[in-house]
Formats: sequence, C-alpha cells, structure tokens
Amino acid sequence: MKLDMTESISLPQGTAATYSGGVLIIKGPKGENKRTMNVPTVHIHAKDNQITLNSPQGTKREKALLYSALAHVKNMIRGVQEPYVYELKVCSGHFPMNVSIQGNTISVKNFLGEKVPRTATIPSGVKAAITGDKITLESTDIELAGRCASDIEHICRISNRDRRIFQDGIYIIKKCGETI
Repeated sequence: MKLDMTESISLPQGTAATYSGGVLIIKGPKGENKRTMNVPTVHIHAKDNQITLNSPQGTKREKALLYSALAHVKNMIRGVQEPYVYELKVCSGHFPMNVSIQGNTISVKNFLGEKVPRTATIPSGVKAAITGDKITLESTDIELAGRCASDIEHICRISNRDRRIFQDGIYIIKKCGETI
C-alpha cells in the first residue's frame, strides 16, 4: 500500500543545515558534517531550523530508505553537537610495540618482532592522540571515526599463528559511548 510519509527533525540551538545539489551540510558548535544524500524517492528540505524528509506514495522499500536517511541525519546532528570518540588499547605480550603518529599516518613498530613497521592512514577530519597504551580517535563523522578505528585494528591482524597464544594487537575498547 502506498502512503505519503513525512518525517521532520528540528535542529538544536546553534546548529544550521543547508541542502543543495544532493549534499546536506550541517554546521554546529563542534564542527561541520557534509554528506551526499542522493536518494531519488526521498525528498529532503532544510529550512527554518528544521529538516524534513518526504516520500510521496512510498512503498515499504521507500519507507526503509526514508528511515535510513533519517538515521544518517540524526548521526550528523549528534556529531556536530558532541564528537564521536573511539578508544583503542595497545596490547603487547610477546614483543614491546612502538605506536606513533606522524602527520596523518599511524605506524606500529616491532609488532611480533617484525622489522618493517605496519602503517595506516588517518583520514582528514579525525583527530588522533596517543596517551600511554591508549589511542583516542575523535571526529564529528561517526562513519569516518569508525572506519579509522577499524583500519588501525586491522593493521595488527595476526595470521599463521595461534590466536589463543598470540593476543598482541590494538583493539577497540570503547566506541561512541559503548564500552566493549
């Protein structure tokens, strides 16, 4: 059954949104988020401190697209209010690892006694800091912060060894308010 579906989000104080050419830009006190929102069956309007998503004569497929776009918009609004923070822990049992940040790359030296350092790129828009054995990633974009944390965790992947014995690596311990 086809229904006219409309969802509205009112923006918090100090937050502004613009939508033009398929790109939604949300500016807030902690930064700015930009995302391409090209969903042909969902119409997005940003005006008067409110974002409206509309799907005229939508089926259940359009309803799923509408609520997915709505979730992305809510994450963008939350990110400019308070940035998303991921924490990773450096765990080394066999060989002492050296983790350092130079510019936009993070390098792990002496991982399992390897001579060549393992590196990952930190994308622009993510702030990374190392304090002791913890790595903190902070960004206004939840997907960017999560992907960066995943990349750092992935560079310390162990293969050809028993995972029960070799538990060295860098692991996500806290993400966006959840403690793992």
